[in-house]
Amino acid sequence: MNYYEISLLKSPLEPLTYQSNQEISIGQKIEVQLQRRVKLVTGVVVKKVSKPTFKCIDIANITNEYFDDIMLQTAKFISQYYVCSLGEALSLYIPFKDTDIIENNISIQSNIILSDKQTQAFEFCQNHLSSLLFANTGSGKTEIYIKAIEKQLNQNKQAVLLMPEIALTPQMEKRLKKIFNTNVAIWHSKIQKKKKNEIIENLLNGTIKIIAGARSALFLPYKNLGLIVVDEEHDDSYKANNKPRLNVKDISLYMSKKFNIQVILGSATPSLISFSKVPYFRLKETFYKTSKEIIYDNSILGLNDNILKHIEQTLSCNEQIIIFLPTRANFKYQICSSCGKSIQCPFCSVSLSLHKQNAALQCHYCNYTQAIPKNCPYCQSGHIQNFRLGTAEVTTQLQNLFPQHKIQTFDKDSVKTNNTLKKILKDFNDNKIDILVGTQMLSKGHDYHNVTLAVILGIDSILNMTSYKVREKTLSLLIQIAGRSGRNGKGKVIIQTKNQDFFEEFYQKKDYKDFLEDELNIRQDIYPPNVKLAKVIFSHTNPLLAYEQMQIYVKILQNIDEIELIGFKESTIFKIANKYRYEILIRSKNIKKLLSFLHSIDTPLASIDMDCLI
Repeated sequence: MNYYEISLLKSPLEPLTYQSNQEISIGQKIEVQLQRRVKLVTGVVVKKVSKPTFKCIDIANITNEYFDDIMLQTAKFISQYYVCSLGEALSLYIPFKDTDIIENNISIQSNIILSDKQTQAFEFCQNHLSSLLFANTGSGKTEIYIKAIEKQLNQNKQAVLLMPEIALTPQMEKRLKKIFNTNVAIWHSKIQKKKKNEIIENLLNGTIKIIAGARSALFLPYKNLGLIVVDEEHDDSYKANNKPRLNVKDISLYMSKKFNIQVILGSATPSLISFSKVPYFRLKETFYKTSKEIIYDNSILGLNDNILKHIEQTLSCNEQIIIFLPTRANFKYQICSSCGKSIQCPFCSVSLSLHKQNAALQCHYCNYTQAIPKNCPYCQSGHIQNFRLGTAEVTTQLQNLFPQHKIQTFDKDSVKTNNTLKKILKDFNDNKIDILVGTQMLSKGHDYHNVTLAVILGIDSILNMTSYKVREKTLSLLIQIAGRSGRNGKGKVIIQTKNQDFFEEFYQKKDYKDFLEDELNIRQDIYPPNVKLAKVIFSHTNPLLAYEQMQIYVKILQNIDEIELIGFKESTIFKIANKYRYEILIRSKNIKKLLSFLHSIDTPLASIDMDCLI
């Protein structure tokens, strides 16, 4: 009889021991019976062990799927660093199948000619296992990615190109397929299950050599992965919101070091951590000569006569416009004119957002929806007023002001399928849309040559957020959106802000590198990259239980050297989905000690976020 430790997929449990009269390979996916479960549960063989002192039950079924050594070792790192079970970490992966992996050698000649500076950047990336391509908007970093991918494919290796979210994929798909034809596939959450199965099959049989896609694209069954490209590496969407709360950019760098896989990070506005930790090449040269006029508008949030004048001028020249707002829907807050209370979600301590198209108020955290009330639900008499403009409302206002022009919203509410996404971007590229009004999706690297005006509204709400990264995040977002205007010629950028000095200081220096160096000095040993941050959130439907659990660990922390308790309090959003939340924020230079404490937390009420973005 053989005895094995089994990690149950998607389960927080530690490995359990089962027996089998068959020899089973480490990494094999199997099925076992779990106490009080009628259906079999899936798990992975992670270790062969001696006969235990307790009675074991048989492994019920051995599947034809398995996790290879790279998957197992990376999952182990994820479970240790991001504080989750091995089964939860392995659940990220799509396993291999016990079929013959077909070697399909190909030869690619892209015929892309790099400029002298691009060639230097390409050679720099080739000379470093991990590198940062610090490349200005319009400098042609995609061509460098393609040459790096081409080199790997001609060595019979695979490549993955990660992008922050699906907003980037249609344009990148077009460019990649033009050169690599059927050897490339796109992977993200909007791809249907049938298509995903087809992609996996072709990846395993060697037909597909390149995967381009979102965060989950890193966790496919690559037999011979040679290159990971992380485009727009600064983007926060590379950090997962759900357990395990990993950052795929950091996982890529781990894999580079551990398994000798080349990694290229790319961004016009790289994160401070990457800038300080990864060897970089500065690429300033752009393909097109552009000039930008920066106009500051010191007014309250919304469209005013000054902004409308510039919009009208741009439209009269048959040129396109993008308008950014950080808030979707029509309005974020509905506040009573009499009692001053805002209409809140009954399950979350946040205001409901107004969606006129659906004639409803909706919570953007738990998706609770209700009809729009005629009177204040608290005092029954007050008139409800709308505050904090959103994308849908700006679109409606512009449609009323410019009825002869096509205005389109571009956010999560309007883009729910991959086909919708492709159609909107194609129509905008084909000049069928005059004004695109959107959220941060607008900033994701789209290349529009007829956009000559970028209007940035509500940027102050990002600058006023409570995070050590607000300056970096705000400036990065501004540069990315401003970079969409005047890609080939003259462009205007209108920034509606009460913090003109902050933005003017950057535009006087005109180099993001100077800002990063200043920011590095400001953070010193208080915030990353010089220290590690972690947040622990305690949540329960009973707020007293959550608070008591938090207090237990606050007392423990007060007796641990080298870990600093920055603070403990109610979470900024106190209630989400009917659970009340308290949090602890800690920092340390001693990673081992910090992780040791986090792994010692033993309560189902706790949720751990290592390298939190706060």
